[in-house]
Amino acid sequence: MKKDFLSIVDIDAGELASIVDDAERLKRLKFAGIAHEYLRGKNLAMIFEKASTRTRVSFEVGMTDLGGHALFLNPQDMQLGRGEEIRDTARVLSRYVDAVMIRAYDHASVEEFARYSTVPIINGLSDRLHPCQVLADIMTLSERFDDLHDLKLAWIGDGNNVCNSWILSSALTGMEITVASPPGYRPKDAVVNQARAAGGRVNVVTDPEEAVRDADVLYTDIWVSMGDEQERAERLRALRNYTIDSHLLRRAPPDALVMHCLPAHRGEEITDEVLEGPQSIVWDQAENRLHAQKALLVRLIAGGMPPAE
Repeated sequence: MKKDFLSIVDIDAGELASIVDDAERLKRLKFAGIAHEYLRGKNLAMIFEKASTRTRVSFEVGMTDLGGHALFLNPQDMQLGRGEEIRDTARVLSRYVDAVMIRAYDHASVEEFARYSTVPIINGLSDRLHPCQVLADIMTLSERFDDLHDLKLAWIGDGNNVCNSWILSSALTGMEITVASPPGYRPKDAVVNQARAAGGRVNVVTDPEEAVRDADVLYTDIWVSMGDEQERAERLRALRNYTIDSHLLRRAPPDALVMHCLPAHRGEEITDEVLEGPQSIVWDQAENRLHAQKALLVRLIAGGMPPAE
């Protein structure tokens, strides 16, 4: 039976741990120059409604590393861009490829694609969720901490799709998530309630200093996401006091780490000093998109990695 990855909660805690272990193994194999073509002869279709750097390159390089092939599809070059229904495209692509990754404006589009596809569907980003990013982030923290349980992550700024995925992940990792956002930019109650119902520890506050006071990790993202450009001036005004800068970082424990899923708008949600500083692990996050997604692809397409020799 095919398995989709539309949300971080489409896997359980055990599967998450296994994917992270596989990702770390794949990373070691890549660094050692050891071939790991576990998806030889397999094909991944990649549909991009939104522009991308990390998602496109990491999936495309990942499939090549694994011995497979990734096919970039722009909706404007497909019949989707001329009115073909999602369900029809999903059925047809299922006959050609072994999995489909979609980066979409509307999460409902990803859900509909999954409903009609007979091959695994991966959410490469939607307006609601970004599970691949958080999968890589969890791997990145696992490289730094022996146990993620009881770590505290402070999200500073817009309660967006990455924030939603972090909130939902709290029940899988045991981490406590505190979101500091101004009114009107907080995560949706439905997401917070879903996480709490599953056992996640989630707090929503207004004051960034309160959020970071005992945090192990500070996390932020851009304030103006793709599709929100018309709200730019309004968003900059509302979020102007939610920058991760040296002042806010000093309010956190001295060994707190800083994360950002990129792209960064230096001087807005994060300062150059912090992004380039010694507490930043942003570039490790970006790299680990490759390794974590390779592990995810092997699990969804091939059923998992072979035992280590």
